Amino acid sequence: MNDIPDVKEAVVEIYCKQLKLPGLKSAFRELARDAMMQNQTPVAFLAACLGKEVEIRAEKRLNNRLKQARFPRIKTLESFDFLNIPKLPKTKIVSLAECKFIKARENIICVGQSGTGKSHISIAIGVAAIQQGYRVRFIKVCDLIQELLKAENEYRLARYLKTWDKFDLVIADELGYINLGAGSPLLFQFCSERYERGSLIITTNLDFARWGEVFGDNVLTVALLDRLTHHAHVIPFVGESYRFKESKKQKDVVAQAN
Repeated sequence: MNDIPDVKEAVVEIYCKQLKLPGLKSAFRELARDAMMQNQTPVAFLAACLGKEVEIRAEKRLNNRLKQARFPRIKTLESFDFLNIPKLPKTKIVSLAECKFIKARENIICVGQSGTGKSHISIAIGVAAIQQGYRVRFIKVCDLIQELLKAENEYRLARYLKTWDKFDLVIADELGYINLGAGSPLLFQFCSERYERGSLIITTNLDFARWGEVFGDNVLTVALLDRLTHHAHVIPFVGESYRFKESKKQKDVVAQAN
């Protein structure tokens, strides 16, 4: 008789596998013990089992989407030091993290010098979007250009552009650090494909007036800005580089120690 519980547990595991209930498979023993200790009704026990499956599926879905986003690191608004960039519109950013702009297919453009938190904020909004059920993809502009050029050279540009349709939000990081050269019209096409169909977050160290420097074509630049800013939230990042401040602080500590 002592082996009966083990047999029943084995049967439950088989059923969970057949029904594709991995969350319940891993948790039913603990839930059963809790149910016995708390004198739960069968319905309460069943609700706990189903609740655990829903919880684990949601966690797995979140982790998969975070992995799919390819963030270089996970950032949140809670970990951002708004006091370091006092002119940054915190209320506006917190509001954008509610992600209504994605539903409205609007864009965000973060403009400011290096080290002021543009990438941190863009990733934090991306993480918030994933938590709310959206699909997000992060990519540096230089990498995007290389992928676009490769797709064009291999005569699969249309297919490549189509792969981005599944993302509700694309974060294109660090526009302005390199001249786009032959990639300029391809980036224009990429952004045009998303116009009023999906949201973009672009981080850049250049004011709009200087975008022509990296695109190398003023007509194309004007046309792109017209599309990007038509439904856009422009966030200026004005302040001293956080990394520069930290470096200076460390040097001061070393100097005082000597």
